[in-house]
Amino acid sequence: MRVRLKGDAICTLFLLVALCSLLYLQLEHLVPVGNKEPTKKQPSVTPKIFSDPRAPWRLMPAEAMVPRPQVTPIVKRTEVANRVQTTTPPPLTDSAFNFKRYLLNKDNRNFNLLINQPKKCRKTPGGPFLLIAIKSLVEDFDRREIVRKTWGREGLVNGEQIQRVFLLGTPKNRTALATWETLIHQESQTYRDILLWDFMDTFFNLTLKEIHFLNWAAEFCHNVKFIFKGDADVFVNIENIVDFLERHDPTEDLFVGDIIYNARPIRVRKSKYYIPETMYGLSIYPAYAGGGGFLLSSCTMRKLSRACREVELFPIDDVFLGMCLQRINLKPILHEGFKTFGIVKPSAAPHLQTFDPCFYKDLMVVHSLKVAEIWLMWNLLHSPHLSCTQKKQVKKPFQWKKKAQITTQASPIR
Repeated sequence: MRVRLKGDAICTLFLLVALCSLLYLQLEHLVPVGNKEPTKKQPSVTPKIFSDPRAPWRLMPAEAMVPRPQVTPIVKRTEVANRVQTTTPPPLTDSAFNFKRYLLNKDNRNFNLLINQPKKCRKTPGGPFLLIAIKSLVEDFDRREIVRKTWGREGLVNGEQIQRVFLLGTPKNRTALATWETLIHQESQTYRDILLWDFMDTFFNLTLKEIHFLNWAAEFCHNVKFIFKGDADVFVNIENIVDFLERHDPTEDLFVGDIIYNARPIRVRKSKYYIPETMYGLSIYPAYAGGGGFLLSSCTMRKLSRACREVELFPIDDVFLGMCLQRINLKPILHEGFKTFGIVKPSAAPHLQTFDPCFYKDLMVVHSLKVAEIWLMWNLLHSPHLSCTQKKQVKKPFQWKKKAQITTQASPIR
C-alpha cells in the first residue's frame, strides 16, 4: 500500500514539472516580439535626445527653447519626444537651448504686431503720467486679471493718470491652447490693454519682448512721462511709485530698480542661465536691473529704444538691457524699495512675519507672489482699519516650567 502511494506521488510530481515546462516554453514563444524589441531600440533613441546638442530643431526662426527645471531637452516636437522627456535624464545633459540656431537667427528682430493699442496714450491730454507695462503669457489670464483689479488699475492715483498694457508673444504650445487666438482677441476687445507680437513666447525670447515694447512706446506712447515695466507676479505699491516719480523730471534720464552689480556669466550647462564663452567672453556683466520691475523716464525710454537697435541681441533680457544702458552711458540707480528677489527674512529674527502689510507699506515692488497673495496684500494695505503705528506686544519665548517659576518676578517683556 505504501509503495503504491509513493509511486502515485512521484507520478503527480513528474506531471506538474512537465506542465510547468510546457507553459514556460509557450511564454518564451509569445513574449520576445513585444518585450525584446523595445530594448534593442531604446539605446538608439536616447543619444539623439540627451547627448547631441547639434541635432536639428523644427522651430520658427527666432524661437529659443528653454526648459522648465524638470523637463529634459527636446529635439523634435513629436509625441515620441514628449514621452521620452518624462523619463529621468542621464546625469550629464546638454543645454536645451540651441545656441547654434540662436546665433544663426539672432539678427531676426522685426516681428509683426498682431494686436495693437494705438490709442492707449492718447486718452489723456498731454499723455499719461505713468504707463504700466507687464510681461505676461497668453495662458496667464488669472494673473492679468488680478493686476487689473489691484495695483494695475487704470485711472487716477494721487491725481496722476495711469495706463496699462500687457506684453505677450504667441504661445509655445498651441495644441494645448487650441482656442487661444479667439480668447486673447476677446480679452483685448474687453480691456484694450493687450499687445501681442508674432514671436514665440519663450524665456530666451524675452529680449525680443523688450526691444519690441521699447519701439512700440517710442512710436505710440512717446508722450508718456514715466514707465514701470515688470512681471505679472509682483506686488507694486503704485502710490509710493507715483510719489517717488513726482519728484523727478521726465525730460531727464532716470532708470531705477533693484540693480545687480558684478554678476558673472553662468558657465554650468545645466543652468537655465547658461551662457558659453563663445557668446559672451567677458567675466562680468554690466550693471542691470532685476526683471521683476523697474522705472524709467520717457527720455531714457527713447534713448534705450535707439540703443537696442545697435546692441547685439543677448538671450537674457535683463542683461541685454544693462548692455543698452552701458551703450548710452547711463548708470542705473539702486533703490531699496525694489525687492525683485522677494523679502529676505533676517537671520536674527526667524520669528518675523514678512507677509505683513506694514512691511509692504514703505516698499515699491516685491517679486514672486501668488495670485491670492497679491489680492490679499492689496486689500490689507487699502483697509481703513490698517494701523502700523501701534507697537505689537512681543510674546515671551518658550521656556520650561521650572525656569518659568524662577523668573515670575521679572518684569514682562513689552
